[in-house]
Amino acid sequence: MRPVASLLSKIAPRDELPGLLAPLRPGRKVVFTNGCFDLLHPGHVDLLARARALGDILVLGLNSDASVRGLKGPTRPVVPFEDRALVLAGLASVDFVTMFDEPTPLALIEAVLPDVLVKGGDWPVASIVGREAVEAAGGTVKSLPLLPGFSTTVLIERIKSL
Repeated sequence: MRPVASLLSKIAPRDELPGLLAPLRPGRKVVFTNGCFDLLHPGHVDLLARARALGDILVLGLNSDASVRGLKGPTRPVVPFEDRALVLAGLASVDFVTMFDEPTPLALIEAVLPDVLVKGGDWPVASIVGREAVEAAGGTVKSLPLLPGFSTTVLIERIKSL
């Protein structure tokens, strides 16, 4: 059985994303965030909802499977890209999900050039990839506090101990 078309329409090929955003941008604020989002948990959902509240359109850059492996090790991701993308597309706060394969989303951020760039509070603003490009274009960069007690790594360890 195929997922509903409305979810699939939110998963945008990277090269098509700027064209999809162009007609939506006038009078609206585009917010961008990124991550692995391997096992979705309340911390992820909270961060995405707060990121979306900073604008009108939330674009989520999702690490490819190869990119996650490079960052997290050979046993990750637990959930493949297509499944992670579909789950994230199902969230009301997320307007578009797109993949990036590099270790950082810099090229994707430069292509989208959001009005607001958001990362979780474990990232100081000065260390957020893409900050310079976004600020140079007049945008803002935010590091939002994380919901305490939630971590994919901790969740995986808890599952392993069962």
